[in-house]
Amino acid sequence: MIAPNKIDHLEILQYESTLITTTKTTKKKIIDTRWTHTTPSGLLPCSTTMESAGAGAGETADWRFGAANPALAAAGSQSIRAIVTRIYHCLDGSDARPVAPLAHGDPSAFPCFRTAPAATDAIAAAATSGKYNHYSPAVGIAPACSAVAAHLSRELPYSVSPADVVLTAGCNHAVEIMMSVLASPGANVLLPRPGYPLYASRAALSGLEFLYFDLLPDREWEIDLAGVEALADANTVAMVIVNPNNPCGCVYSRDHLAKIAEMARKLGIMVISDEVYDHFAFGSKPFVPMGVFGDVAPVMTLGGISKRWMIIDSIVDYRAISVDPVTFVQGALPDILAKTDEAFFANALGVVKEAAEICYEKLKEIDCITCPHKPEGSMFVMAKLDLSSLDGIEDDVDFCSKLAKEESVVICPGSGLGMKNWLRITFAVDPQLLEDGLERTKCFCKRHGKIKEAGS
Repeated sequence: MIAPNKIDHLEILQYESTLITTTKTTKKKIIDTRWTHTTPSGLLPCSTTMESAGAGAGETADWRFGAANPALAAAGSQSIRAIVTRIYHCLDGSDARPVAPLAHGDPSAFPCFRTAPAATDAIAAAATSGKYNHYSPAVGIAPACSAVAAHLSRELPYSVSPADVVLTAGCNHAVEIMMSVLASPGANVLLPRPGYPLYASRAALSGLEFLYFDLLPDREWEIDLAGVEALADANTVAMVIVNPNNPCGCVYSRDHLAKIAEMARKLGIMVISDEVYDHFAFGSKPFVPMGVFGDVAPVMTLGGISKRWMIIDSIVDYRAISVDPVTFVQGALPDILAKTDEAFFANALGVVKEAAEICYEKLKEIDCITCPHKPEGSMFVMAKLDLSSLDGIEDDVDFCSKLAKEESVVICPGSGLGMKNWLRITFAVDPQLLEDGLERTKCFCKRHGKIKEAGS
């Protein structure tokens, strides 16, 4: 609100790094070439001055906003969406081929991954019923919390109380709140590498220190338990695990989860278990919820309906602390959980399994890309890039940028996940488009491959 100077109209034009502001009252033009500019990681605020409408000629006053914020800059540097957007900007608009979006996490964009019909019906009925045109309690409406508690209890050796369930406006929001709650002075949290960057982003913004432990590609991306113990100190409050895993595509065995719980108990820390891809397990190991070991160490589970039910645009996730998730979706939640046909889940899992098989087999045909472990869960796989066999490619970001420009294939650089010169590839794509996109990737690699010497 710009009341002090009684300016009744304000026009702002941002062009490159120049801000031009015109006020209707004074018709005075103010130009400041030190204004905020946009980068792939977000906004970089700069200090600036203006000619004050109420000040004398030649006098200036400092803006009281836009000061440098190291925490915000650190959070912005962790944005995977910014990196992927940068790759999309490399696309050649004149290429008539369909873009192969192998960097996204939204399967519902394709007909073969449509939202569960029971979920669509339940949401529509709740939205038009008139019963949910109000704010919900901060923890969620009682019927929804009870439905989630009952749903979780089916796979646990104890009953979850509705009081143990808190609904949030998306799993990302749950991550945000968890990092804020844990951010006591000097505290740190342990995060997996590779991992979902939002955890580091929200920790940085909350002033919570974070340290990385490694996932081991030669051991099916299991957690380096010895590394976690060495990393933890007296200020460590929690560790994050993701199972089934984004971005690696692995599923942790019951034995490995038991070892994680025992280690957490030994260290005196909480386990934050990100299970948004629960039951997206299609390999040799079934999905086991970390809550099974809740009597060994404290477990906070983050989960939701966005992946298994394919409800991306109306997400409501559970088991963290937040306020006001979408009320009518909460109203639909009991029916979504109770009425979705098992055939829907079986069909969706079958399509994902087929796509994972296509992805793995096609990657084996590409000399400069190595997939250390066949994906068995989630919708992603990590693959290592061999730069020594490529000519004119500097790193994973350069690889993905040129691939987008030349072949209209978008892949996420591993650098955005803490794994330089790796690639994160999603197979939650229409199988035909997935196969086509990976075939184009193979052609790109052949075109940029180094010529082998005779006899080598």
